[in-house]
Amino acid sequence: QVQLQESGGGSVQAGGSLRLSCAISGYTFSSYIMGWFRQAPGKEREGVAAIDNDYSTTYADSVKGRFTISQDNAKNILYLQMDKLKPEDTAMYYCAAGFGYERGLLIQDEYNYWGQGTQVTVSS
Repeated sequence: QVQLQESGGGSVQAGGSLRLSCAISGYTFSSYIMGWFRQAPGKEREGVAAIDNDYSTTYADSVKGRFTISQDNAKNILYLQMDKLKPEDTAMYYCAAGFGYERGLLIQDEYNYWGQGTQVTVSS
């Protein structure tokens, strides 16, 4: 059974940093796609960053240059380093895993497994 568990969320002031982690079990994610998504209150869930099985990465325009996605294959952990945080980054953040994609790495329908989420709150 595939399980994803996020951690590392919290409250931070604008300009600060957080690192999210996603521990994965029952899934060899080094061969598939992994992504981070977020959902703010009253908004739809959106793709933030993703990594393909060839380790190429994709970022939403809103986080380029500030967020970095990475993975530790030995530990089966996916990370999202978030720097220069802004109040508009406030959201519930989810990690996701999938077998592949056709339309794009930041499209949530491409993913098969989801974590429960971790809250990130950025104050001004």
